[in-house]
Amino acid sequence: MHIDATFFALVALIIFLAVAAYAGAFRSMGAGLDARAQRIQKDLDEAATLRKEAEALLAEYKQKRAAAEKEAEDIVAQAKASAEEYASETRRKLAESIERRTLQAEQKIAQAEATAIKDVRSAVADVAIAAAAALTAEQLKGGKGADLIVESIAAVRSRLN
Repeated sequence: MHIDATFFALVALIIFLAVAAYAGAFRSMGAGLDARAQRIQKDLDEAATLRKEAEALLAEYKQKRAAAEKEAEDIVAQAKASAEEYASETRRKLAESIERRTLQAEQKIAQAEATAIKDVRSAVADVAIAAAAALTAEQLKGGKGADLIVESIAAVRSRLN
């Protein structure tokens, strides 16, 4: 066997490792590594829990968003229905108003026509009475003729008016 520096380095390494093993250095290194592995596992478990919570929270927010969108759609639909109902009611009221005003205008026209006819008849009657009175007065000159004329005029007026 050939003894050189490499051999002594190997022997020194073996002795160092034996002393370190006897002193418990490997146990404390193993315990440290085990503790670190447990800490890492705990962090991984905590991260998994946080991820599940985040996913649940995301699902909840998605559900709330969908509910809010549906509510918004319902509000829009209700607003459209209300607007259509209001427009329909307004059109109906406008048609009723136009019909009522047309009827009032027709009634005013009929009333004006009736008044005009009455006024024309009254004027014609007055002219006819005056003409009849003039003719009768001319034919019945005297006191009794005048009384007869006044009575006739009063009778004709009461019948025509």
